Amino acid sequence: MTPIATGRSARVLDVLIALVLLILLGVLMLLIVAAVRLESRGPALFRQRRVGRGGRPFTMLKFRTMSVGVDDGGLRDLIGRELRGEDTVVDGSSKLAGDSRVTAFGSFLRRSSLDELPQLFNVVRGDMALVGPRPCLEWEAQLFPEEFRPRFGVRPGLTGLWQVSGRSRLGTLDMLRLDLEYVRRRSLWVDLVILVRTVPALLGGNGAR
Repeated sequence: MTPIATGRSARVLDVLIALVLLILLGVLMLLIVAAVRLESRGPALFRQRRVGRGGRPFTMLKFRTMSVGVDDGGLRDLIGRELRGEDTVVDGSSKLAGDSRVTAFGSFLRRSSLDELPQLFNVVRGDMALVGPRPCLEWEAQLFPEEFRPRFGVRPGLTGLWQVSGRSRLGTLDMLRLDLEYVRRRSLWVDLVILVRTVPALLGGNGAR
């Protein structure tokens, strides 16, 4: 099978699976919308510019897990320190410890990864794939060393090698190295294996915070 054929097959599979999941999870997603709106002021959906294939920006959708109007200064500092090679792991996680921006229900959504369900719409639209590198923020992309640019040669994914290899237990440099490994090994079979591994990773929490 040629790379073009493989790409087309993967895209068709992505859209079919995403549409089926949207139908099956529709009621759950509506309940999450109601819960987010009831807990705190603001919209249920969070829209944010991320970097897609070829370095092109797109608007990624998530369920809102933070209070409205908070800043990301702490996150910027954390990512910068990780890229300088500093050890930022606290209690087994490289995520911000005790992040006061996250709501109580938002914390549950993050641990269960339910906050990422709206990205199925991004998959259908073609912004993302089911499997691929994590969709990074624009300012993050500017900080990434040049050696990791090949990660932008494919669509970012709803899940990926990073998510099934430790997720929040891994720092930014580890994530970038796994992204490159995925790009080198990428195939329809590898995508299917990662999708299968995602299920137990989600059920077990696998480093989520």
